[in-house]
This record gives sequence, C-alpha cells and structure tokens, in this order.
Amino acid sequence: MTGGSRGIGAAVARRLAREGASVALTYVRAEEQARAVAKEIEAAGGTASVLQADLTLPNAAAQAVERTVEELGSIDILVKNAGFLAYGPLAEVTAEDLDRALAVDVRSVFLAAQAAARHMGDGGRIISIGSCFNGRVPGADFVVQAMAKTALLGMTKALARELGPRGITATTVDPGPIDTDMNPADGDAGDFQRDLTALGRFGEADDIAAAVAFLVGPGGRYVTGTNLAVDGGYTA
Repeated sequence: MTGGSRGIGAAVARRLAREGASVALTYVRAEEQARAVAKEIEAAGGTASVLQADLTLPNAAAQAVERTVEELGSIDILVKNAGFLAYGPLAEVTAEDLDRALAVDVRSVFLAAQAAARHMGDGGRIISIGSCFNGRVPGADFVVQAMAKTALLGMTKALARELGPRGITATTVDPGPIDTDMNPADGDAGDFQRDLTALGRFGEADDIAAAVAFLVGPGGRYVTGTNLAVDGGYTA
C-alpha cells in the first residue's frame, strides 16, 4: 500500500496485517514512522516490508509494486492511500501545486494499478482512498482537491470494467473528516467540519481501515466500480 507511515495508511496496514495479509507500505520521508508501523505488525506476528517511494516521480508507483512482488512473492491487494492536499483560492493555486496533486492522487494510482494488475489473479482487489469531496464541496478553496479525488472515481469505474473479466475488483473508499495529525479534530477547522456531518463528529482512522478490510474480504467480492463513503453523513 502507498502512504502507510501514519494516519489512515498506518491504520489500514495494521488492520490488513491482523486479517492475515503480508503488507508492504511506502513512505516518502517518514522512514522512522514507517518502520515503527512495520515493527508493530511484526511484533504481532505479521509480515511487513517498508519501501521508499516518492510518488511525484513518474516511475515510482510502478517500481514500488514490482519491488513488493520481489520481496513478498505476489500482490493480491493494492491500496492507494498517499495523497497531496492542494488547498487555497483558485487565483493562488500554483501550477506546481496542481501538478503535484495530479501526480500523487491520479497518475500514481493509474500506474500502480497498471503494474499490480499484471500480477493479480482472480480475487485481486484495487482500492483507492478518495475523499468526500468527490460528492460534495462545502465551499471555496477546494478546486484542485475536488478535481483530483473525483478523477479517482472515474478511474475506478473504468478499472472495474477492464479488470472485472479477470475477477479483479476496483473500488474507492471516501473518508469524511477523520481525526489524524494532518486533520486533527481539535484543529482550527474542527468545528466547521463537524457541523458538515450528520453525526456531528470526526471519524477515526480505524473506521477507514475497517471499510478497506470489508472490501478486500469475502464480503467485498461482489462490490466493484463504486465508492464507499465513510464520512459520518457528510454527503447525506
């Protein structure tokens, strides 16, 4: 999985390892955090591999997939979690911000899926962590974020059609406000985000991990080409 050193990615890695998966997780700079997650998985009896991958580089995602196959022997599940938040008024978003967001949130997903599909057989799963912004944009300053995350849903639908005959599913999980170090519930925007949900609270990273575990397990075998909103009613 990409982006597994902290927050949602770390929670997904731990959950899938508890479910019996051997996990390879990537990081850009947070090597110490990524290795701490891997050590926790291994201490619980699981198998974990740590890979450095800067997903803004054109070949990084595909190379991470190939290295995973080399180290673990196969790849049955791809979880694309790494993301880049380009936030700000339209007039102030730079071309560099736009390029980075699309490179991490869209291009790397396509290239990772392309590489993983070469190795997957019947029962393979491709899951992208999207965003509630592909269904509802609550205000200004989210143009790039909404565009990039909405692209994931279109890609997922096309992947489902392309890979369905091979028994491979493709889905997105779309979090709402989740309490992480990148978006803390007690942060400046905490009250604003809580008010946008039906439940009136933030979710936890483990809520997203549970949704991913469902989709990769037996219960998710007939779910493909769609998105699962885990957003506390944000898009209700």
